[in-house]
Amino acid sequence: MIPNLPKKGEDETLDTFYHGQILILQKKKGYRFSVDAPLLADFIQTESSDSLLEIGAGCGVISLLLSIKPFAHVTALEIQDSLVDLARRNVQLNKLTEKISVVQGNIRDFVTPEKFNVVFSNPPYIKQKSGHLSPSDEKSVAKHELIISIFDIMQKMTELLREDGKAYLIFPAKRQKDLWQAAEGCGMRIHSYRWVYPQRGSIPNFVLVSCDFKTERTICREPLVLYAGKGEYSKEAEAIFSGRIYAQTF
Repeated sequence: MIPNLPKKGEDETLDTFYHGQILILQKKKGYRFSVDAPLLADFIQTESSDSLLEIGAGCGVISLLLSIKPFAHVTALEIQDSLVDLARRNVQLNKLTEKISVVQGNIRDFVTPEKFNVVFSNPPYIKQKSGHLSPSDEKSVAKHELIISIFDIMQKMTELLREDGKAYLIFPAKRQKDLWQAAEGCGMRIHSYRWVYPQRGSIPNFVLVSCDFKTERTICREPLVLYAGKGEYSKEAEAIFSGRIYAQTF
């Protein structure tokens, strides 16, 4: 048992995932994660001996959601003070201090002799000098490429990934070309990708991507459709948000 588990502050919400298995504290105002976090957590494939690195952990949600899958350890890197505090408290709240370490720092300056089996990121989506900045600095840094771009993130993934490892990201579908160019420019190959559609017949809003150094043939996986009808999740989306684990076959 961990003594003095963190409690919810007046400016925070306590959300539950996977039928109450995972508890997440978030600020009522400031950056709050969205559907992309559980989608990426579901997409990432792990093995029990894997060492993982998350780039831009926010409140730690993706690393925490991954805790239902096998792995040895996750290093969750986050630059913003307020989010580092939240992530550390969330790790304590879920009694995962031996499995997840939250590290504060800028990925540009992050140096470690270790290389990782899996590196993953839900990076800032909005291209620098486009879109409107939020009154909240926390939101702006999390959503806009103010500090780091997809090209910078892919470069660090290349440096920190083992030769036989995989990198995982979720990114806006409309910026697919930027992601592909970043991977290619850093010597990575697209191993697999999956379009995410709000509903059938709509335009995709996200793409889930895995990258490595050795793939010879890219796999286009079956699209994921989030809604079966108005306000009703598809069966697969419902399973993802309930914490299903994919068979480790791709």
